[in-house]
Amino acid sequence: MQTRRAMREAKRLRSRRIRALLAGGLVLGVGAAMTLAAWNDSEYGTATFTAGRFDIVGATDGATFSSHATAGAAAALSFTVAPTAMVPGTTTYALFSVKTANPSAAGTLQLTAGTPGGTGLASYLTYGVRLVPTAATPSLSCTAVTYAAASASTSVVVADGSALTVSGAPTTTVPQAVTANGGTQLNYCVAVTLPTTAANGAQGLTMTQTWQIQGTSS
Repeated sequence: MQTRRAMREAKRLRSRRIRALLAGGLVLGVGAAMTLAAWNDSEYGTATFTAGRFDIVGATDGATFSSHATAGAAAALSFTVAPTAMVPGTTTYALFSVKTANPSAAGTLQLTAGTPGGTGLASYLTYGVRLVPTAATPSLSCTAVTYAAASASTSVVVADGSALTVSGAPTTTVPQAVTANGGTQLNYCVAVTLPTTAANGAQGLTMTQTWQIQGTSS
């Protein structure tokens, strides 16, 4: 039979064991929480995008370029023979140079003929267009001499003897590429002819024509 002292000692021992278990439980609980934690870090990347532009400009003298973006703002071509006094057998020439603006992407060009106006002279006239090279000396020009010299198949944009309504050859036939930022220019030499066979009915008639050089970015 246990004495009171022995009972008190057993009770004290049980109490220590319970406290030890509770302490162990607390330690285990903290240890479990620690295993769920993790280090965190992040990396971010960002960028700003801006669209480029494609813009072409033209010059009637091969050097002074500006924008002629609409038919109403078309550049007035300077023909070597005044087109106000044409007679049968006359061919007159005019230059129109085109390049990209700065800044601008590169692209290709395409000549398109508009619908002639006036009082009917267009039905008697014919024309042709060739690309002439940019010459440093003596100067860039569009004349009978430079036009005749540019006779290669890759230079003929519109064949001689064409009606005023005929548009230029596509770039797949005649390369018409312009580099970015005004790096290179194409020089269109336009030759308009009143044939020797023009009838008397052509006298005093007038004609107006607008050509469009359409650029496409590449």
